[in-house]
Amino acid sequence: MVDVTEKEMDNPTFQKDTVLSDVHLHCPNKRHLMVRLNAVGQPVFLSYFKLLWNTEDSASEKHVREATTEREHQYRSGDELCDKDRNHLKKERELNSEGVEALLDDDGDLEVVRRPQSASDLEAEDLPRDRVYPVILMKGEEDAFEDEERECTCSDVVKIEHTMATPLEDVGKQVWRAAFLLADYILFKRDMFRCCSVLELGSGTGITSIIMGIVAKRVYCTDVGEDLLAMCEHNIALNKHLMELGRGEVKVKELDWLKDEFCTDPEAPYSWSEEEIADLHDHCTVIMAADVFYDDDLTDALFRTLYRITHNLRNSCTVYLALEKRLNFTLRHMDVTCEAYSHFRNTLNDLENLQDKKMKYIVEPIKLDFCQFLVYERIEQL
Repeated sequence: MVDVTEKEMDNPTFQKDTVLSDVHLHCPNKRHLMVRLNAVGQPVFLSYFKLLWNTEDSASEKHVREATTEREHQYRSGDELCDKDRNHLKKERELNSEGVEALLDDDGDLEVVRRPQSASDLEAEDLPRDRVYPVILMKGEEDAFEDEERECTCSDVVKIEHTMATPLEDVGKQVWRAAFLLADYILFKRDMFRCCSVLELGSGTGITSIIMGIVAKRVYCTDVGEDLLAMCEHNIALNKHLMELGRGEVKVKELDWLKDEFCTDPEAPYSWSEEEIADLHDHCTVIMAADVFYDDDLTDALFRTLYRITHNLRNSCTVYLALEKRLNFTLRHMDVTCEAYSHFRNTLNDLENLQDKKMKYIVEPIKLDFCQFLVYERIEQL
């Protein structure tokens, strides 16, 4: 997508690329409320993301979602099915083909019967998704959604303020699927992360740091840009009740990968104190980052920062990197490629092969067969 400015009706000027996250289309258990404009005039929405890990009805919701996901995956990946599944699908196709003639109209065209999408139908099927209804809150109308907020119990809903479309340099203000994937893994392995000291790089809206804050002792949630960090800090305040369950602490700090040092300027709003830097170096055992590999220069800068920080840590550290492989058609290759992912893999290999007497980096993939605790579309490219 692009923004178009028409100085003259017949002379459009393409100003900049606009990036749109579609996560909000796939997790609409609550309406997305436009609550304000940020400092640069972008609409900010408030979305509710339901946790399925500590409610009595989560088992049934999880069962429905897993059954649906498994069936969709089977139809997408027929070449990976076992023989039993192949035979089952073959029988289904045969039964379906027998009834095709009954669905043809007078001209021989296929009449497709579409399932009605009424509210009663959705409730009857107990689907985990509802329709999305973006709503703009006007001044003085906040009370209109008090009932909706009462429905959200303290321990099963994450509230996140975010944008839905931004220029490339502001993509951190959106919510991305890899953040949900990493959050799922944190909740699945929550005993492993309990009482840890954690650093997140490129935190964006802060959703992964918030989830980590439920189980970890301390989380340093980092990114750049005062407007983004303020949004992140506000999201942490919105979900303080979740972190109080585990007595975790989340601190929002500036960390610019293009700079070699931590920001320690006392006049800067999200700077580091010497005590916080020492605490990070002495106690951090987990570093994480989600969906930050979309620009080659930033990827290089991230790995330089990762190398510098791990060299100063007192303890061994595990780094969790989650991302979505985004396929694009390029004129240079005249083919569908994933250049950002390829560069990430090459840089990761360089880090693993690095000859360093002090440090050794070992890269291991994690199978994505762990439970899903947030409602989103776990696609194959994650």
